[in-house]
Amino acid sequence: MAKLSLVGAGPGDPELITLKAINVLKRADVILYDALVNEELLSYAKPAAVLQFVGKRYGCHSLSQQEINHLIVEYAYSHGHVVRLKGGDPFVFGRAGEEIAAANAAGIQVEVIPGISSALAAAESQMIPLTSRGVTESFWVTTGTTLTGDISGDIELAARSTATVIILMAMSKLEAIMEIFTEHGKKDLPVAIIQEATTGRDKMVVGTVTDIYYKAQHEGMANPAVIVVGEVVRLRNIAAEVQALIKKKNNEER
Repeated sequence: MAKLSLVGAGPGDPELITLKAINVLKRADVILYDALVNEELLSYAKPAAVLQFVGKRYGCHSLSQQEINHLIVEYAYSHGHVVRLKGGDPFVFGRAGEEIAAANAAGIQVEVIPGISSALAAAESQMIPLTSRGVTESFWVTTGTTLTGDISGDIELAARSTATVIILMAMSKLEAIMEIFTEHGKKDLPVAIIQEATTGRDKMVVGTVTDIYYKAQHEGMANPAVIVVGEVVRLRNIAAEVQALIKKKNNEER
């Protein structure tokens, strides 16, 4: 039976994928996987499964979205069960809607397996809480650029708020985005940029709205990276200190 499963691969660490997702990978006849998917996850595929890379990176697309849609339909009818393995969560900037529409138009059954988004995991992996009582009560998740290549208008709305702001796909617009926060009186607000979060190759730079662009340039920060703007970035130091105290206490008790 022709079927499409949209599966979230998680933020990069191969252990941060759900059990349900692993079971679906084991049954798949075809796996079409993205650039940000950890290829270790492909080891769950059965030997006869077709594995095809269809990833996109900034400025370098392997296949157009229309070509991917065509592959989904073609493979579903020629092989059966197609898995679209997407980094993070399929419904967080994953263009899942377009693939579902293509599958529905072709009469193909669709299911979605959620994944852990880097929008959450990147900050958490560095002990940065997205919300904290008395500090911030909400968070925004937004893309840095729109379909036209312009900065998302939601950035300006977020810059006016007291919320934690998580910005994805924005390194090419970092300086201009920080200027927006500066215009709204946030020049001293803490910022963290986390590159390749949870992968073991992760790297982080911390600064303020005023200096984070220069620090990122100096450290060679690049995509894939998540930008976190907000007072909660300061809490990372507190969390690290608490962990150090706990570790010290445990060592003393041994």
